[in-house]
Amino acid sequence: MKKNMGNIDKIIRILVAIVIAGLFFTNVISGTLGIVLLVLAGVFVLTSLIGFCPLYPLVGINTCPKDKQ
Repeated sequence: MKKNMGNIDKIIRILVAIVIAGLFFTNVISGTLGIVLLVLAGVFVLTSLIGFCPLYPLVGINTCPKDKQ
């Protein structure tokens, strides 16, 4: 797997995941929507840690700098 996520993309995903988790655990969002968003937050964290998003190649996106590929 080639990395296709840049640092800014990773930071944004981590921040969004933190916000979603915070909203879920403070009961601002709950129920089915809360669980779906929490799973999405987990996917964001996982893809940020490995630096690869499986949807990016399908739509032709690559936020990784050219010199680090």
